[in-house]
Amino acid sequence: MTTTVNQLLNSRANRDEIFSVTPDTLVIDAIKTLTDKKVGALLVLDNNKLAGIFSERDYTRKVILNARSSSETKVSEIMTAATDVKSVDPSQTVDECMVIMSKHHIRHLPVIKDDEPVGILSIMDVVRNIISEKEFIIEQLEHYITDTA
Repeated sequence: MTTTVNQLLNSRANRDEIFSVTPDTLVIDAIKTLTDKKVGALLVLDNNKLAGIFSERDYTRKVILNARSSSETKVSEIMTAATDVKSVDPSQTVDECMVIMSKHHIRHLPVIKDDEPVGILSIMDVVRNIISEKEFIIEQLEHYITDTA
C-alpha cells in the first residue's frame, strides 16, 4: 500500500488550492500570506510557471539575519530559484518524497505536472501519511495474528 503524491493531494480538504506569490511580491506581503494561510512556504509563480519557492527559512536567513527591510525587499531577491528547487511528479510515491526531503534537508516539495505546479507537500504531510500507512499495516498484522491464533 504505497500512496502516490496524487492520492495524497486528492485526500486534502483544500486539494485544489495552491498558495503562491509572484516574484515581485514584497516580502512583508508574502509573510502575511504565510501567516494567513498557516503554511511555512509559498510557491513563487510567474505566469503559472514555477519561478521559485519562498519559505520562513528564506525570510529568517536572508532578511532578518542580513538586516534587510521586509517592506522594501521583493520575494525574487531572497527566494530559492526554480533551478535549485527539488520537485516531484504526482505519480511519485510518498516514500520517494521522504527520501528527497531527507537527502536535501528540505521541508517543502512542489508537485509539478506538465511543467505546471499542481500542489506542494510539506514534511508533515509526508510524515503523517507514512505513519498512517504503518498504523494500517500494524492493524492488519494484529488481525492476522488474532485470526490465526
